[in-house]
Amino acid sequence: MKRHTHHASLIFAVAALVSLLTPELEAAGQAPETGTVKTISLGLVSQIHQKEIEEHFRDFVGYVARKLSSTSEIKGTVVVAPTALQLAKLLEEKRVDFYMESPYPTYLINRQGSARLLLRRWKGGKGEYRGILATSKESGIARLEDLQGKIIAFEDPGSTSAYLLPKVFLLRKGFRLTEKPGLEAKVSPKEIGYIFASTHKNIADLLLSKKVMAGAFSDDDYATLDEKARAEIAILAETETVPRHLVSIRRGLHPEVAKRLQETLLSMHQDDEGRKIMQKMDNTTKFDILPGGEEVVRRKLVELFRFRGKK
Repeated sequence: MKRHTHHASLIFAVAALVSLLTPELEAAGQAPETGTVKTISLGLVSQIHQKEIEEHFRDFVGYVARKLSSTSEIKGTVVVAPTALQLAKLLEEKRVDFYMESPYPTYLINRQGSARLLLRRWKGGKGEYRGILATSKESGIARLEDLQGKIIAFEDPGSTSAYLLPKVFLLRKGFRLTEKPGLEAKVSPKEIGYIFASTHKNIADLLLSKKVMAGAFSDDDYATLDEKARAEIAILAETETVPRHLVSIRRGLHPEVAKRLQETLLSMHQDDEGRKIMQKMDNTTKFDILPGGEEVVRRKLVELFRFRGKK
């Protein structure tokens, strides 16, 4: 009898301790999330035109918010961060629930542990893309080795297809790459110098005027060059393909919310309203399951971009 009384007292003491700690845990943000949400926030990265970008995606996140619940009203918001790492912080602070980005920024954000991959986005009507290294047919460059001692042009430091993919491709071939301050900079015979040209059109102009000996493009940007320009350009190499765009969700998002979000995006191309909204959103045609699954794509991004080098 005494043993039973002692056991009951112990249970009561533990329960009392838990009840005392619960408010503190909640205040520290450790309380578990529920499947009921009042807002759903989309995160994007841009240093310029942030207001315009926010407005551009407002219909999309509004659509997602309406589809997430049929019983209660959910507000959709758009949050634009100037850098990938600042978006990672917003995800950690739970101020952003999901975001869309190309593979390299996705790698940078998700390696912080603040988010995980969810779906692939067919941006510009494409599920995958690759980088292209090209030269002018009159440059005298016939192979990659001929680029040593020369300057080439990449698009910008955040570009997956027109910087990171071709850079990693050249590094893996054993070439040494060094960023240069301008076109007149000296380049040693054992290195390839590079500059950033901001846009694919600028790269094409630099190529055709022979101010650089090679330039990097995404395959879809290369396809948009006018016929005359493409006729004067020769492709030196092509990188492997990667997903065109990716959707990720923050760590800790309630599984039921994540499931409903995934279902909403996967079916968005199946109704007229969804298709119209996606078309205005950089000609997105659909969202689909990650090819090979989340872990396969995550490992591919890690293998690609951890080798990117500092030069």
